[in-house]
Amino acid sequence: MTLRCSAVARAGGEPLAGTAPHARAWVALEQPGPWGPQALTSSHLDAAVGAALVQRTAGLPVTVVLIRRPGRHADHRLPGPRTVLVAHSGPASSWLERGTIEDPAVLLDLDLVALADGARAGLGPLEAEPVLLVCTNSRRDTCCALHGRPAVDELAAARPGRVWESSHLGGHRFAPTVLSLPDGFVYGGPRAATLGLGACRGRSALPPPAQAAELAVLLALGSAPRPLTVEDAGPGRLVVHDAGHAWPVRVHTEALASRPESCGKPPVPGLTHRAVVDGGPSRATPRPERHAQDRQPGG
Repeated sequence: MTLRCSAVARAGGEPLAGTAPHARAWVALEQPGPWGPQALTSSHLDAAVGAALVQRTAGLPVTVVLIRRPGRHADHRLPGPRTVLVAHSGPASSWLERGTIEDPAVLLDLDLVALADGARAGLGPLEAEPVLLVCTNSRRDTCCALHGRPAVDELAAARPGRVWESSHLGGHRFAPTVLSLPDGFVYGGPRAATLGLGACRGRSALPPPAQAAELAVLLALGSAPRPLTVEDAGPGRLVVHDAGHAWPVRVHTEALASRPESCGKPPVPGLTHRAVVDGGPSRATPRPERHAQDRQPGG
């Protein structure tokens, strides 16, 4: 019997830090019913609209996903109003809009470049409370259903009305995968539903090395996941700022043994980013902000 990709990742102790998908903005469109491997173009969403959204977000730090309410899902189309969530996850600020639209083609009018830079979408009012998305896209990867559905049930019971099932978020092998909006923190592994630092993969607005650096400082502080400021300081070095203090961090990028990134796929080599905080904090010197996530692309 073939081992599931999440079982291989857990058995091999693959680190979570620095594995969050890269996106500074998220668009989540309600679309009940079945989702295929590529949900935007293999669901009851109009395929032309889905294909256009895929094309327009290519190369941008903007991710579009489908969402549906927790529970049983009848195989039906959604002819009427549907919920849309639009979030900006940093680097400097975050916000979450919730609106209702009649026609998904409205999303094709969004200025996605401006959205990635933090401009409001204008589709609805700002939400005061965070929303959680949990990947349950079983046709993309079985692990997302096996581990995602129990996580949805647990989170929905604790946070009624604030949890949605989601199409692919990235990182099947870390299932269940949970995305918090608007802050953009992504959680994975058996304890993902706790939303704790030990289950955190990183913040999506940051590239992988900066994700690992931010998590290392949060761990040193004993803090819950929260956005800090991460700045480049040369190859393999970053500085993490918080409340007027700065922590120098060294990040070592190391090769991983080959492992499957998805169930049924051949093993491929990977990378991990190990962050080490160099001593205690120092008083930060005021300087113009220069964010690591704006200087190098994430994956």
